[in-house]
Amino acid sequence: MFELVFLGTSASAPSVLRGLPAQIVLAEEYRFLVDCGEGTQRQLLKSGIGFKRLNRILLTHGHLDHILGLAGLLSTFMRWESIDSLEIWGGRHTLDRVQDLIYGVVLRGQRPPMPIHLVDLQPGIAFDTKKFTIEAFPVTHRGPGNFGFIFAEKPRRPFLAERAEALGVPAGPERSRLSAGESVTLADGRVIHPDDVLGEIVPGARLVLIGDIARTDNLPESIHGADALVMEATYRSDEADFAEDFGHMTAARAATYAQEAGVKTLILTHLSRRNRERDILDEAAAIFPNTFVARDFDRFSIVKNQPVTRLEPARA
Repeated sequence: MFELVFLGTSASAPSVLRGLPAQIVLAEEYRFLVDCGEGTQRQLLKSGIGFKRLNRILLTHGHLDHILGLAGLLSTFMRWESIDSLEIWGGRHTLDRVQDLIYGVVLRGQRPPMPIHLVDLQPGIAFDTKKFTIEAFPVTHRGPGNFGFIFAEKPRRPFLAERAEALGVPAGPERSRLSAGESVTLADGRVIHPDDVLGEIVPGARLVLIGDIARTDNLPESIHGADALVMEATYRSDEADFAEDFGHMTAARAATYAQEAGVKTLILTHLSRRNRERDILDEAAAIFPNTFVARDFDRFSIVKNQPVTRLEPARA
């Protein structure tokens, strides 16, 4: 299961109701901040999430509305909060701008309050745990080094307790070892293999996060069938010329891609201040009905084989 919290959902400049782009993904004991627009640290506090364990930041690209919040966040870490280290992941062009921002503006010759690691993203698996992976994939937008991310639970085989009971496997470490893929020998000498007590492979949940994007025809097939797709909808169809000029999506184009890719749920974000939420939703839902338009502090739970719904606002 992944939990997704939107901290900022506006495009380019904040509005009265929407901050600049930032999202938190919670997975197991990990927290990942995806993009860090200006004001993100205040949004973290208002959401109740705070700064604990916030040591990995994934950047979709290097435009200022997606990275300027790093300055304030790092300043807060320097004076008020304590984390052991900070990883900032992004394409080379993005990291060059981050380097200038952190070392040329924020620190200005001071030592950082913790080790800061700038991780040069490459297409492929960027993060791997026992339970899930994060895949980075290239995205077309203005300038080089733009990325999207796929958070994917690893497939698993459910433990069939009734079958284990029938085979006389006692509750305890034997069942844990079988669940981990090891064979066990019972007290009567019988050997029980994992295949004896494990069901068919069940795929895990998949959450896809895309920042600013100009085209969808070159996106990877690994997005197809995802449980949730987060994509920008900066413009409406009658503003398609603006979208083309600035390398962005219209709500209709995002919805069309969601339909073609067979995703379960589409969550739209990065709205221009010139557009109303209702207009964006109406345009997208006419093509892809299972669409949400994210608001600041919206929280979504992404669980395999369960509908994605908008939940209560995030709390500590």
